[in-house]
Amino acid sequence: MPLGFHKATLFGVAGVSTGNIVLLLSQTASGDASIDFTSGINSTYGEYIFKFYNINPDTNDKAFGFQCSTDGGSSYATTVTDTQFYPQHSEGGAGAGLYYASWNDVAEGSGHINLAGAIGSGADESTSGELHLFNPSSTTYVKNFYATFQLYYESDYSMNPRTAGYFNTTSAIDAIQFTMVSGNFDGTIKMWGVK
Repeated sequence: MPLGFHKATLFGVAGVSTGNIVLLLSQTASGDASIDFTSGINSTYGEYIFKFYNINPDTNDKAFGFQCSTDGGSSYATTVTDTQFYPQHSEGGAGAGLYYASWNDVAEGSGHINLAGAIGSGADESTSGELHLFNPSSTTYVKNFYATFQLYYESDYSMNPRTAGYFNTTSAIDAIQFTMVSGNFDGTIKMWGVK
């Protein structure tokens, strides 16, 4: 089995086990400012996987991302350090390259964590991807995460940002919020628990 693949598929009915992975919740935004997951993140699972389907901003050139909470969603401002890089290629065949996105780095900050930036807002434009969050209920260790996305960049590029980091807290993370850096969005987010 290739490294990084789970023994079970990531499809199923909410609450029904498909091996080691359980679909816990699915939410769909339709012109919403955020999607919040404020229940189900607890010590039952050692890893949480979030899948994102056709996230489309209402305004062109906006970044999609997240923040976590240690108080059940009353506030989303957990201290984080992360890094990001991405390959890109334009529809016209130009601009191919691999870039370190220093402007998306966060060093012990508590703001919005960009996962996919400069997304096009056209009717056929969007981003999709996944985020893995490890041991969010630990009261001993920081909370590691990584994400990979594919997006339709606002000026007709394919971009594949990869973000990784850690929430620098030993408090349990018990809620997570997904937003554009500004404005509203459409799309579906599903949350799985991994035992």
